[in-house]
Amino acid sequence: MYKERSFTYFLGSPWKTDGCETQSFNQSDEQDIACYCDHTTPFAVLLIRGQIAAVHWKILSYISYIGCGLSAFFTALSLLMYAFSRNHKLDYSLSIHVSLSGALFLLNSSFLLTEWGATLDLEGVCVFVAAFMHYSLLCSFTWMAMEGLHLYLMLIKVFNTYYKHYLLKLSLAGWGIPAVMVAVSVGVMDCKQFYGVKQMTMADTNQTSSICWITDDTFFYSLNLVYFTLVFIFNTGILMAVASSICKMKQVLQTTLKTGATAKGKLWGDRERLNASCKSGLTLFGLTCLMGTTWGLAFLGSGYINYPILYLFCILNSTQGFFIFLWICLSAKKQRKRAKEDRTSSAPVRTTEIKSD
Repeated sequence: MYKERSFTYFLGSPWKTDGCETQSFNQSDEQDIACYCDHTTPFAVLLIRGQIAAVHWKILSYISYIGCGLSAFFTALSLLMYAFSRNHKLDYSLSIHVSLSGALFLLNSSFLLTEWGATLDLEGVCVFVAAFMHYSLLCSFTWMAMEGLHLYLMLIKVFNTYYKHYLLKLSLAGWGIPAVMVAVSVGVMDCKQFYGVKQMTMADTNQTSSICWITDDTFFYSLNLVYFTLVFIFNTGILMAVASSICKMKQVLQTTLKTGATAKGKLWGDRERLNASCKSGLTLFGLTCLMGTTWGLAFLGSGYINYPILYLFCILNSTQGFFIFLWICLSAKKQRKRAKEDRTSSAPVRTTEIKSD
């Protein structure tokens, strides 16, 4: 937690001093009072703008910083595991998961630095931090879309299809499209017009919190929310199609278990149905994290402050990197199990160019 500096001059009206320290000093025969406030920033400010009550601001900030710290650590661990793993280049699904982890690592790390940048007197540092965090956010959204596209190609459109330079094309899109968008924003217009110190005012007090972020509201809504909306619509459609496929497979399994079931077999079938339901639920939750549909909570929190939505948004999205790390570990475990079975089996194994989890 970093100390931000905001100066408030005494005009004869009282103000709240929760979390602040005041100091008085004389300048040109006038007595001024400086207010030094100590606040953090909730993760929701990346997509939601609105005045939040001071007590909720503080709690949401702690949740966000803990979640981002965990995500930054585990996404970095995912990158290290990928770097030292063998035959990872042949697994496109794992490569895409790790690329998304890399984007989230940049986002979480830059978010943890955004208030520190606002405390520096060097304006260029805050502009750089804000632009870099914006680039990281757009990269995260783009790689979420790549996850949805890959899932579509694997489970819905085709199965055995070869795509030349498949991973290279996804990488160019995942890292290149956000770079072009931010570069155009910085190059065409004055970067200080869009990025810099943003003052966030709390709802029930005159306290403010300064962060390095997008300063222009029109630019914020037109680029961030529109871009995410397109990604959200695409990924939600893919997720619904996958959920429908899982439900159909579950119905087939239930029909098979019911056929010729005895009393003992029925008990076994109930347990299998329960296990299948749990696995299906965990699979959908994992895909939801991979495809970033939890960021859609921003639509429910825009225009007015809905505190339950804000808490869910901060908890789920700030810890997204941690959940993806768990998904990568489970995927790697399944791959090792399949590889062991392939080595012990004498039957030929049919392979595909693009592998699915």
